[in-house]
Amino acid sequence: MKIDPWSSSTYQDYARLRDEFGIEAFSEQHWHHLPNPHRLLRRGVVFGQRDFSIINKSIQEKRPWAILTGLMPSGKMHLGHKMIIDEVIYYQSIGADIFIAVADIESYGTRGYSLQQTKTLAIEEYIKNYIALGLKPDNCQIYFQSKNQDVKDLAYLLGKKVNWSQMTATYGFSGKTNMTHVFSPLIQTGDILHVQLPKFGGIRPVLVPVGVDQDPHIRLSRDIAKAHRLYNVTKTKDGRIGVFVKPDEQIESLLDNAEEILRSNEFTSLKRITDYKAIYVNDATEENIDHIDKLLAYSEPEFDGYGFLPPAATFHRFMTGLTGEKMSSSKPESAIFLTDTSSEAKKKIMHAKTGGAVSLEQQKKEGGNPDDCMIYELFLYHLTDDDEELKEIYTTCKQGERMCGHCKKQAAERMGSILETIARKREHAEEIIEEYL
Repeated sequence: MKIDPWSSSTYQDYARLRDEFGIEAFSEQHWHHLPNPHRLLRRGVVFGQRDFSIINKSIQEKRPWAILTGLMPSGKMHLGHKMIIDEVIYYQSIGADIFIAVADIESYGTRGYSLQQTKTLAIEEYIKNYIALGLKPDNCQIYFQSKNQDVKDLAYLLGKKVNWSQMTATYGFSGKTNMTHVFSPLIQTGDILHVQLPKFGGIRPVLVPVGVDQDPHIRLSRDIAKAHRLYNVTKTKDGRIGVFVKPDEQIESLLDNAEEILRSNEFTSLKRITDYKAIYVNDATEENIDHIDKLLAYSEPEFDGYGFLPPAATFHRFMTGLTGEKMSSSKPESAIFLTDTSSEAKKKIMHAKTGGAVSLEQQKKEGGNPDDCMIYELFLYHLTDDDEELKEIYTTCKQGERMCGHCKKQAAERMGSILETIARKREHAEEIIEEYL
């Protein structure tokens, strides 16, 4: 199975994606202890994760952590895009620093938009809607890739640890791929990792909430973060926990530093072998690896390293388009846009594909199929926070007690109300947008 961040493919077999690409399941144990967990977390819309435990720990211990997300300004903002910002706003409410990258360089290189076009789209279609949906300016930075020199510089510097074979294996680039497109994943890695630079808050856990199509960027960023580390903490073949110095310079100083950090954190049974560039931590277990790794990461800038912690990620299911295909800005009939009027949204909803039976009589007799219903998806993702109400909608549909016409009207009414509220707040966003940029 191939994952392409720039394709229009749909992905349905999420279990296979998890298995094939090493994505871990996201389940109740991950969200249960979060404050007022968001509906997308509770309902299995977020289905996978990488290293979410380090985010959970930061939240529970009230330690600094950050969110990095991005927007591709290549079309109108629709409900599928809204999912991510709903998550971001939730995470902001529980203490995350928020960084939002406008991927104008990527849009230029992969979609053919000019930088001026991407700026207009980003502001009018996305940023104003983000503000209208509830994004706060506190601890929030929105920036354009083309204007952020730190991101661009970091992309060039980090690229030293990546070769062409890795890029083609990850993204399937060919001889026809333009070089701006080729370089755009490194810019995205710069986006993801730059938030750990000292001027942006320093080394701390970072969560990147994405659709599963963006996993190649996550894997590349995690690989690059690890490649630039000065220390490697791992379990050796004989079962011991070892701290290994990676570069061939400053070996003595790096070992001295590691030993001091380990002893100050009550790891005292140490065996140092300088020729192996190693310290074996005899009183550590596999459960201590992440803790030791983080302790050492914080010290790496003292030795001209970055100390980047590999970014964590969550992966959400794609929202199906109203027509049953992938929701897309290029197919207006498939999507409800946040700038649609309530009447436009109602018309689309009334023509949407449902999981209903072919006749009213059959619906009452055999029931509907909410699992293959675009209207039920609207309730699942956007139209109700009440899990009991959602369960009632699902059950009465399955039992043939809920008819599609009534369900569509209810969905249209709620969607219209949401869009009208967003429209009012979007007018106010114009006045305060400079607080975010």
